[in-house]
Amino acid sequence: QLQLTESGGGSVQAGGSLRLSCTLSDTYNDYCMAWFRQAPGEEREGVALRHGNGRTEYANSAKGRFTISKDNGQNTLYLQMNSLQEEDTGLYYCAAELQCYGFRRLDFCYWGQGFQVTVSS
Repeated sequence: QLQLTESGGGSVQAGGSLRLSCTLSDTYNDYCMAWFRQAPGEEREGVALRHGNGRTEYANSAKGRFTISKDNGQNTLYLQMNSLQEEDTGLYYCAAELQCYGFRRLDFCYWGQGFQVTVSS
């Protein structure tokens, strides 16, 4: 069973940066992977998506500020978040699936435990 272990959450001031990490329990390199954010009272929404071939997609709110990447040698997915805004606050989850079907919560089967990111103005 694939397990995803997250790290790197925390609190930052607006304009700051943060990097989240998600380590996979196996060495398969072609997972579809993504980062999701869920704010209190809100739906869990996709932030950044990485196809197994390396192609990436971003939510409009993240475009130009966030970068999703993967180190296959370390079996680790990253989300580099720059120019953070208060609206970026939420619980961040990494997610994986064997294929990219879409960018919705229901498109992913495997999930990390979630890490809180808090951005203050």
